[in-house]
Amino acid sequence: MSTAREFDLVLVGATGFVGKLTAAHLAEHAPDTVRIALAGRSEARLAEVRASLPGAAAEWPLIVVDTTDSAAVVDLAARARVVVTTVGPYAKLGMPLASACAAAGTHYADLTGEVLFVKDSAEANHTLAEISGAKIVHSCGFDSIPSDLGVWTLAQKVAADGEGTLGETVTHVRTLRGGVSGGTIDSMRQQAIESSGSRERRRAVGDPYGLSPDREAEPPSRNRPTGPAPSGVAGALGKVQSAAGVRFDEVTQRWVAPFFMASFNTRIVRRSNALTNWSYGREFRYDEVMDTGRGPMGAVKAGLTSAVLGGLFAGMSTGPTRSVLDRVLPKPGEGPSEESQARGRFVFEIETTTTTGVRYRARVAAPYDPGYSGTAIMLGQAGLALAFDELPSRNGVLTPSVALGEALVKRLEVFDFEFSADRV
Repeated sequence: MSTAREFDLVLVGATGFVGKLTAAHLAEHAPDTVRIALAGRSEARLAEVRASLPGAAAEWPLIVVDTTDSAAVVDLAARARVVVTTVGPYAKLGMPLASACAAAGTHYADLTGEVLFVKDSAEANHTLAEISGAKIVHSCGFDSIPSDLGVWTLAQKVAADGEGTLGETVTHVRTLRGGVSGGTIDSMRQQAIESSGSRERRRAVGDPYGLSPDREAEPPSRNRPTGPAPSGVAGALGKVQSAAGVRFDEVTQRWVAPFFMASFNTRIVRRSNALTNWSYGREFRYDEVMDTGRGPMGAVKAGLTSAVLGGLFAGMSTGPTRSVLDRVLPKPGEGPSEESQARGRFVFEIETTTTTGVRYRARVAAPYDPGYSGTAIMLGQAGLALAFDELPSRNGVLTPSVALGEALVKRLEVFDFEFSADRV
């Protein structure tokens, strides 16, 4: 990538709720020498955002752009070394920008939690980005950095200890305080709409290995023909053991319920494994659950959590119930107060048993609202890492761990994020 481009980083969607938070984070923590521009559809609103920022950010250039205008995003991509975008839902608004960056050799990061968008982007942009030298990095917020970098941290520790590779691995959400962004809800809504109109798209959403770069090398699923898989592959990988529903976890001695982000995060983590030639292991199986506690109250909470999530996903799937939910769920651009965000935090613990029979546990935690202030830090630092850090040489449509790995972990640790792993 040429360093002679006009901007080091362009933040697209700077006038949205998370976009403003990301702009504020960059204004406070990016070096003054970094050439940053703010982009969006309204120059007046961009100027308002810029006026609220301190220091050198008061002079950041403004770029008016519609992300669905192919010619405009091609021009934007050519001017930047890195493009960071918060503009979703990405299936509706994101593909022209991602493709323009892939063609221009411009690194790219977003916040998508949409399986179909990542699948479409990988099919359209992976080879193009490999050729141009671009890293197209989806899901650089709470979707899916804690999960993806957490499992990566765990795999690094197991490999360093010489204890084989990962076997059955489960992320337990221990603590989650904070709101779900209106943008995340809108992404869920748009994916539900798209899936409802196509059997093929519904199957793609339901395929646990649907984001793999080599689907034929993965196990078969109920969404694929049930004929034999490639020799020696399916038997080694095994079937996905879904943690859907309420159950008592014998390892942690806690009741667990489905985690509402698992259907996306798990596919990103499995893509990371496949992109790195199954470095986590051929016996790696992965899922995510939410811990609800011990004893009878833990069981009750698990049941309520499962029922609420089931109702939400079912409600999103049909027009009439979706209209009802639209009246009560957060809207794009909405978010909590600073006081509410200050109370946010999250803690993940990732349990695995290695192929040598040893148990390990990783911990990922941060004292931030995961969907808002925490996501702004993760996205902002991912963008700066893409612009300035020594990164793995691989290009294409990548995951956070494959594209950024140790560099992003080190950056986030400066902001009190924890990534640790130990033998149990």
